[in-house]
Amino acid sequence: MERNVKLFSGTATHYLAQNIAIAYGLPLGEVNVARFSDGEISPSFDESVRGCDVFIIQSTFAPADNLMELLLLVDAAKRASAHYITAVVPYFGFARSDRKDKPRVAIAAKLVANLLQTAGITRIMTMDLHAPQIQGFFDIPVDHLEPSSLFVPYIESLQLKNITIAAPDMGGVNRARGYAKYFNAEMVICDKQRKKANEIGTMTVIGDVEGRDIILVDDICDTAGTLTTAADMLFDKGANSVRAFCTHPVLSGKAYERINNSRLTELVVTDTIPIRGESDKIKVIPTAELFARIIRRVYVYESISKLFLV
Repeated sequence: MERNVKLFSGTATHYLAQNIAIAYGLPLGEVNVARFSDGEISPSFDESVRGCDVFIIQSTFAPADNLMELLLLVDAAKRASAHYITAVVPYFGFARSDRKDKPRVAIAAKLVANLLQTAGITRIMTMDLHAPQIQGFFDIPVDHLEPSSLFVPYIESLQLKNITIAAPDMGGVNRARGYAKYFNAEMVICDKQRKKANEIGTMTVIGDVEGRDIILVDDICDTAGTLTTAADMLFDKGANSVRAFCTHPVLSGKAYERINNSRLTELVVTDTIPIRGESDKIKVIPTAELFARIIRRVYVYESISKLFLV
């Protein structure tokens, strides 16, 4: 019997899910997310999903209601006898808490993985996890999408003659090394020490940037403190230009103000999280076509690794 694919969206990522559905060639399924007077969420499917391969598209950025809505949609699909339930989570929230870096803290990424599996997902599809090893928190297939197929063509279109790839911290070295290898470029590291979360204490640049066009590569831009501080330091060291490529534009607090007032040449992001502010320095690259292609390949059991360049 032929399986039916159905795409559904949570409220947080409806803007992206619509474009994914268009790229895939199917209409979005009907979902009703009702709320009680106290704000409690009560989602339901307004069409049958019995025996279907269901893809539920929802990023889990703040507030936590977005995660709760995804969990409830998964549970509803499982109880409605869906054959296969894939959570398409363009931005996997809570991923920054992926280990015990001090005593008596939660490992939120592992907890979220457990919650999703308990709710009933049979597969998860996400993009650019804060740490790739988070894939190991799941006991189900994980499709970890790399943004390289989106960022590399844009970088090539800039026709920069003296590219140097920069890692904004020690944790981003492997990500930056992949881009450096692809472009056959040198790599530098911006080594930072934090006073506390979202607050930088000190930062130093390891490597030569004199006269170089710098490409800073990171997964998340939150308060933009790291990127703007790194850009200032790289320019002080003689960089010709500094562009930052960050997959997930969290952009909280004073992020837009910092970006607008910074020496950054450009900040390139994707649409895994909606842009809520304004800045002439921010360029958004759409992800819908990539997600649609991956969903199609997952459905027909084709390889997805060849779609990524780095």
